[in-house]
Amino acid sequence: MTLFHSLLTVAVCVSATAVPAAAQISFTTAIDLALKNSPKVLAAQAEVDKARAALDQTRDVYIPALSIGSGLGYTYGFPFGAPSLFNITAQSLLFDQSQRNYTRSARAGLEAANHNLRDVRQQIMEDAATTYLSLDADLERIQAAQEESGYAGGLTKIVQQRLDAGQDTQIELTRAKLTAANLRLRQIQLEDDASSQREHLAHLTGLPADGLATDHASIPAFQQLDPVKNTVLPESVQGAYSTAESKFQSAFGDSRKMYRPQIGLGIQYSRLAAFNNYQDYYRPGSFSNYNNLQVGLQVNLPFLDFTKRAKARESLAEARRSLREADQARDQFLEGRHKTNNAIRELQARTEIASLERELALNQIDVVRVQLRQGNPGGQPVTPKEEQNALIQERARYLDFLDSDLQLRQMQINLMRSNGQLENWLKSSSQSLSPAALKPE
Repeated sequence: MTLFHSLLTVAVCVSATAVPAAAQISFTTAIDLALKNSPKVLAAQAEVDKARAALDQTRDVYIPALSIGSGLGYTYGFPFGAPSLFNITAQSLLFDQSQRNYTRSARAGLEAANHNLRDVRQQIMEDAATTYLSLDADLERIQAAQEESGYAGGLTKIVQQRLDAGQDTQIELTRAKLTAANLRLRQIQLEDDASSQREHLAHLTGLPADGLATDHASIPAFQQLDPVKNTVLPESVQGAYSTAESKFQSAFGDSRKMYRPQIGLGIQYSRLAAFNNYQDYYRPGSFSNYNNLQVGLQVNLPFLDFTKRAKARESLAEARRSLREADQARDQFLEGRHKTNNAIRELQARTEIASLERELALNQIDVVRVQLRQGNPGGQPVTPKEEQNALIQERARYLDFLDSDLQLRQMQINLMRSNGQLENWLKSSSQSLSPAALKPE
């Protein structure tokens, strides 16, 4: 019994002190899972299914609709009706000029739904990619900020020692403490941002947020953007034009409802009931066939219908409004893409500057350390205080470089999506990304 209690105690202690293992996820796996788990993608796919069903409806009106019924009943007096044991009815449309426009409208609506599905998928790809990059950068920045805070703590101790020795002032100590406090605040902000990015990435991928980590080596290299692709409009704008086309075709169909015939086909077979009183009112022997077949065409020619005329004007006005909205979306996109191109050039220059400043800070650390070991002939002696300041400056420049690099990558992903290159870049980045997940249905 004592051994059992000992083992139980050990098991409880181990489980209490266990730390959840980090769940590392690669870049392409995150994109794959985000596409499979996104409610927006599933909703857009449902819209495509709905549009495809609407297109089928416009074509299926030419296929006869069959129905089976019965008209059993009792008759008294002259049989004006024809009670039947059962009847089979078939009806279909033979000709309607407006129907062809409605079919084209439905086909354009399906194209718009497919454009919207591809646009939503690219939105999710961009969101997952930028979130992954942000979390990866936050994890790297947190590590650099921790090192920077450690250097700031070391600087505070050195200044305190110098103050105790009468070599520094209280102002320098306060300044060192303020630097350390600001760096701790920045570290807390980075940790909060990483927590938010991790939570968002967990929602996108369907994975638990606890311990979710990135794999920096899995992030693909960014390709050189092709300026020729700038002529390509995004899926959202193409979808807007498809929607406008759908409404124009529907308006044309409404306008052709007047002065054009609509022809329908009707067929009905009935097996009349033999137990009714037909024989009482017909010549003996004349009513012996209880099979009844009716075949006919129904022709309508509307020539005066103010409601249809008003409906046609309403549909045409709505189509024109949709076209103007598509033009507006196109112009806004082109202006935004032009600004993005300019912003990328600026961010590339800023990132290069941040990299050079960090390189300069590294060189400054080497100089300070050499002077600490060998002295500074002909100048003021270098102290450990200068070394800590140089280390803090290097970490600060490194953090600036990480910030600029992250902004540049996010902007490049946005531009690749605008140019229609995002999906190709993700497909070519790794073979581990499921082709079925990237291919729209």
